[in-house]
Amino acid sequence: MKIIISGGGTGGHIFPAIAIADAVKVKDPSAQILFVGAEGKMEMERVPKAGYDIVGLPVAGFQRSLSVQNSIKNLIFPFKLLKSLWKARKIIKDFQPDVVVGVGGYASGPILKVAMAQGVKGLIQEQNSYAGVTNKLLGKDVKKICVAYDNMEKFFPKEKIIYTGNPVRQDVWKHNHTKEEARDFYNLDKNKKTIVLIGGSLGARTMNQALRDNYETIAQNPDIQILWQCGKIYIDEYSQCETAQLPNVKITAFLEKMDMAYTAADVVISRAGALSISEICVIGKAAILVPSPNVAEDHQTQNALALVNKNAAIMVKDIEAKNEMVKTAFDLINNENQIKDLEKNVKLLGKPNAASDIANEIFQLVA
Repeated sequence: MKIIISGGGTGGHIFPAIAIADAVKVKDPSAQILFVGAEGKMEMERVPKAGYDIVGLPVAGFQRSLSVQNSIKNLIFPFKLLKSLWKARKIIKDFQPDVVVGVGGYASGPILKVAMAQGVKGLIQEQNSYAGVTNKLLGKDVKKICVAYDNMEKFFPKEKIIYTGNPVRQDVWKHNHTKEEARDFYNLDKNKKTIVLIGGSLGARTMNQALRDNYETIAQNPDIQILWQCGKIYIDEYSQCETAQLPNVKITAFLEKMDMAYTAADVVISRAGALSISEICVIGKAAILVPSPNVAEDHQTQNALALVNKNAAIMVKDIEAKNEMVKTAFDLINNENQIKDLEKNVKLLGKPNAASDIANEIFQLVA
């Protein structure tokens, strides 16, 4: 069987795509898988590292914010799209896929449109509670739509929707580390209550500022320690601040082993991207979500509310993070009953077999 998996642009699209590919290979080691991404985006590096071939399209997204630079990009947009469609036709002709799978991001648009126009069966996986533009356009033509949230019929035909959850990296939840081992891995005190702040690979400016500006509160609570992942573009700036010098704070650009980070934490503070939320659900961790306001359709807020409405997480608005984030985290970590309630409720939303379930749907399309 030959499968094309397309999409990317962010880790939230790429890691689920790789998880799906891995699940397909477990079920059928002879399956041939080709990824199609966007030239210059992170999938062109991450996918080969995971052991898969990838071809890049020159496609780019349409810029919604107005500026001279974005206006120039939008003038070039139609030409990149036409070139991508031409290249997509060649990829389909050469590879001859049985199924095409879209995981979101504008790279998936041209390849799925061309493939389905030629009679190839399509499946899309929507990670967020608010569907992306590309997936909404593709939803009319694909055979199946795998989703992670309830009430997605407002975006897609109800009869095509399959509730599978989002695929997560196996190393995040298939581990056998103790909390003490995880804290020792990060050189943390094994006996202190621990908050882990996850800003993503690039970091989250507002969350970093909130830790920096709440120096006194953190200093006055030495029995609570914070593992602060500030992001590679912020490490030089924030590693020199007063908060980063406190003995109960450990700052780092990256968290090399996310399974260890989650295990070390009593409470997690995170953005509300689909991948982060799915991981929090699968491992069953009490979390404070600070949705990024800088995403299309404010979908991170919708993702967070889907958990908040089920008493499975706490949300702090980005605009309120400076005053509320640290206070909320300290209040939560000192409330064992609330932590237990959040852990119990969020665990109910976890879908550890999502990648395998999606792989099953792919196989059924060619059965």
